[in-house]
Amino acid sequence: MSVSFTCSIDDGHPSDMKMAEILARHGLKGTFYIPIKNREGQPVMPPDQIRILAEQFEVGSHTYDHCFLSSVGLGESHYQVTEGKHQLEDILGHEVAGFCYPGGKFRQQDVAIVQSAGFKYARTTVNLCFDAGHKRFEMPTTVQLYPHSRSVYLRNYAKMGSWGQRRSGLQLALRHDDWIKRLYALFDHAALNDQSFHLWCHSHDIDNLKAWQEVNRFLEHVASRVAPENRLSNQELAEAAY
Repeated sequence: MSVSFTCSIDDGHPSDMKMAEILARHGLKGTFYIPIKNREGQPVMPPDQIRILAEQFEVGSHTYDHCFLSSVGLGESHYQVTEGKHQLEDILGHEVAGFCYPGGKFRQQDVAIVQSAGFKYARTTVNLCFDAGHKRFEMPTTVQLYPHSRSVYLRNYAKMGSWGQRRSGLQLALRHDDWIKRLYALFDHAALNDQSFHLWCHSHDIDNLKAWQEVNRFLEHVASRVAPENRLSNQELAEAAY
């Protein structure tokens, strides 16, 4: 056994094409979760770019217009989940297996809606995990590529449960002030212990942070330690786990 790596990129921003280029440069896989529109005003890639992206990477759904499901009624939640899936499948011409809850906001009724819509798995924003978790429709992550404060990690840890499973990740996250050093520390921990490392991000955050060089260097480091057979899409990680 050896470390495995997967990467999630949320929101379908046009800068996702830059992230795709870097992942491809290093021979890494990733899953891009794309809404049809974004009610928050962020641009979303047009259909032709989505199809180009899907030639190399898994594309998953992110509701119809980036809706936080727990903030709307169940009827609207059903529409957001099913319409987002149907329109994305119309764009791609094939089934969409994966779903990601925008903002990590959902209720158990929303989980049931996602499952009944025909998705094969769903991803959350639970962090500090070094495996795919135990629920196919509530898959956790390891870390978001973002300079969060320690308080964000403490709140996520306290709120999201699975405390024993996530304790080592929390300890590592709290140990480092610098978010880039934190990123390397969490990945190197996963590599040392033959675990799974699940990175997630928003490409527009990387734009705003002017961090593309740091991202490129980190993914080069990842590729140096992850065997080709362990470079996974989110769907492949889910299929291996459940």
